[in-house]
Amino acid sequence: MPSPDWTCPTAAGPVDATVALPGSKSLTNRFLVLAARAGGASRLRAPLRSRDTLLMAGALRSLGVGVEDVDGDDWLVTPGASTGDSEIDCGLAGTVMRFVPPLAALADGGVRFDGDPHARTRPMGPALEALRALGVDVADDGRGTLPFVVRGTGSVRGGDVTLDASASSQFISALLLSGAHYEQGVTIRHEGAPVPSQPHIEMTVEALRDVGADVDDTEPDVWRVEPGPLNPLDVQVEPDLSNAAPFLAAALVTRGRVHVPGWPQHTTQAGDDIRDILDEMGADVRLARDGLTVSAVDGFTGVDLDLHDASELTPVVAALAALADGPTVIRGVAHIRGHETDRLAALARELGAMGAEVTETQDGLHIVPRRLSPTRFATYADHRMVMAGAVLGLAVPGLVLEDPGTVAKTLPTFTDLWSGMLGDASAQGRTA
Repeated sequence: MPSPDWTCPTAAGPVDATVALPGSKSLTNRFLVLAARAGGASRLRAPLRSRDTLLMAGALRSLGVGVEDVDGDDWLVTPGASTGDSEIDCGLAGTVMRFVPPLAALADGGVRFDGDPHARTRPMGPALEALRALGVDVADDGRGTLPFVVRGTGSVRGGDVTLDASASSQFISALLLSGAHYEQGVTIRHEGAPVPSQPHIEMTVEALRDVGADVDDTEPDVWRVEPGPLNPLDVQVEPDLSNAAPFLAAALVTRGRVHVPGWPQHTTQAGDDIRDILDEMGADVRLARDGLTVSAVDGFTGVDLDLHDASELTPVVAALAALADGPTVIRGVAHIRGHETDRLAALARELGAMGAEVTETQDGLHIVPRRLSPTRFATYADHRMVMAGAVLGLAVPGLVLEDPGTVAKTLPTFTDLWSGMLGDASAQGRTA
């Protein structure tokens, strides 16, 4: 059920705020999958609790894994073996629909996967064919999408597999996360156009090494995980850097300053690229031991960007581009047509309706700023579209966001954090 419309807060002056953000969705869900069959109980400290991570926790519980709240904010994950004969709700979470089937293949019995209506359009074919090549029985009636059934026998042969992961790096991460539990481990070879979001694969590899897995990624487009046990985790989850993007963007739009505490000095999160992007647009960007601070200098300019490795930043960057001094070109993100919605088409449609001059290209957008007018900004059940709309609303009084509650996919407290960041420098948002 869609949530009530939200009239976005408009900045009445420069923002000066500190915004503390919850943990990374990408890391939380990877840690959950690794903990599910580790050699003991794992503790995830301050994990993200959002629709996607709660769906992942629910999926693991369906497979016999214990996921319990401890000390308020933490999760204790206790491995367990599943007898199958269960159903898993993927919602609209790519990490659930892609990371869990290779794990479910180790169950003894059938596990049925389904999700939201749009989830049935997200590509799964290469992932399912890869599982079949590794000896797993998968029934999808030839669709290559949800719904499907993974019929496990308690073990997976594993071995070598070749697939085209140009639609999603998650196809590779999914096999890597469970591959150590396969009899022969797994060797994955990618054949096709360049894999998008390479930092997410690097995140997976680093997480695997943290739990003692033997991973070889020295050869381009080839990844090998040796069979063997994994150590339990005790890990603090980093803040979600992609979720930080709209808050940092607010510093530019309002000619103010935003500080995000806890920004890691080293990270595999693709969202860290926002630092370089905002710097190129003209912001003052400073990373210190206490976190990241972004301040406006004197307006901000359009840019020419290849966001292939950090495509989740595209909606917020596109929103900034519509408010910048000069045109912006965003390239390398054709694969985001297969995300929660066709993000290129959605951005072109909504920004164009507001008055921006937007050309949708084969792999991106060309955006020329024009005078913007408020509209009812559609979000297409896509959390990143909510964030993009909020950024635009800072400078466009009266902009109304459709279904802002869809942001709960990765950041349930977004609207509260947003209004809190603006404080006295805004006309507060309201629902209708």
